[in-house]
Amino acid sequence: MDFLSRRTIRKFKEKEVEKEVVMELMKTALVSPSGRNRKPYEFVVIDDKEIIKKLSVAKESGATFAADAPLMIVILGHENPTWDDDCAIASTIIQLKAHDLGLGSCWIQTKEKVDSEGNATDENIKKILGAPSELKVHNMMALGYPDEEKPAYTDADVDMAKLHFNKF
Repeated sequence: MDFLSRRTIRKFKEKEVEKEVVMELMKTALVSPSGRNRKPYEFVVIDDKEIIKKLSVAKESGATFAADAPLMIVILGHENPTWDDDCAIASTIIQLKAHDLGLGSCWIQTKEKVDSEGNATDENIKKILGAPSELKVHNMMALGYPDEEKPAYTDADVDMAKLHFNKF
């Protein structure tokens, strides 16, 4: 897979993501690396348009485009010392596998965000999904078949000044 061609996608075709594609994606997510192999992550896969619309306004800005996504995944975690990192790893695995399966994706940040009325985004999401209160929301992911094309990154986009060997 060419990782340099994976780009954030915010426009999706009005095409359902097939169940077998979703299951392939989620099987990969469910074996994502985690601290001490605790696998503290939980995933809610949403293909119900009404629920997706509600999630798209669970935060004040930055998620309204997702109302048109055919698929969303909410990544939650059971709190432990590595839950945040483990959920971030699983989210990245989802984006890379989605790209491999021909899907586009966009990570939607939820941490410390609020909706237009000042309500906590994570509480909004848990309420919409009926998620247990002890779970922590990590992020939401909008997915679908891309309806926009973005050029792959090139060597010119790779900032080698950020790469260090042995010492900073």
